Amino acid sequence: MKVLITGTTQGIGKAIAERFLQEQHTVIGIDRQEASICDSNYTHFRCDVRDYENLPDINDVDILINNAGTQNEADIDINLKALIHITEKYGVHQNIRSILNIGSASAHTGAEFPEYCASKGGVLAYTKNVAMRVAQYGATCNSLDPGGVLTPLNECVMNDPKLWAQIMNETPLKKWATPKEIADWAYFLTVVNTFCTGQCIVVDGGESINYNFVWKE
Repeated sequence: MKVLITGTTQGIGKAIAERFLQEQHTVIGIDRQEASICDSNYTHFRCDVRDYENLPDINDVDILINNAGTQNEADIDINLKALIHITEKYGVHQNIRSILNIGSASAHTGAEFPEYCASKGGVLAYTKNVAMRVAQYGATCNSLDPGGVLTPLNECVMNDPKLWAQIMNETPLKKWATPKEIADWAYFLTVVNTFCTGQCIVVDGGESINYNFVWKE
């Protein structure tokens, strides 16, 4: 299948691209950085997802994965507005099989920077809207909403022992996900899954269910 993924040069997006390439799919990446994947089945377009006029012409996308995102840097424009534009351009058509938006557990808890939470909350609502519209094609659309993931963007807290201890105290499973774990979820929701749609799947090690109940022993 032809798989289009945004934000493929590092972290979750790169892991997702490599997961599909491992299964011999044709993968196309869009990222504002130079390609970091070398594979005969991979095509890379260096482009900012906000640069609507210069987005590449790509036809017959079977699977679209909206991974490109930012934190505290034009969050609404990149995380939400560009995601909508990319989806309408490449994802909503009669031959689409699946659309997956990479959201955030913060959209459910509100526990992060204001515009970031708002942008990801918008992704949740938009996911349901798209799911209703592509259902006529037999396609699914879901949002995969990770909590903490071990990526370069999170190294500022991963490498701080005090902050890391506080984070682990808030995470029942006492660990963060690897990019590969999130990639496996992405593959399942777009290739294996054919019935779950319009859902926002939280994968956060239990962080969002930690109620911090304190009582005398």
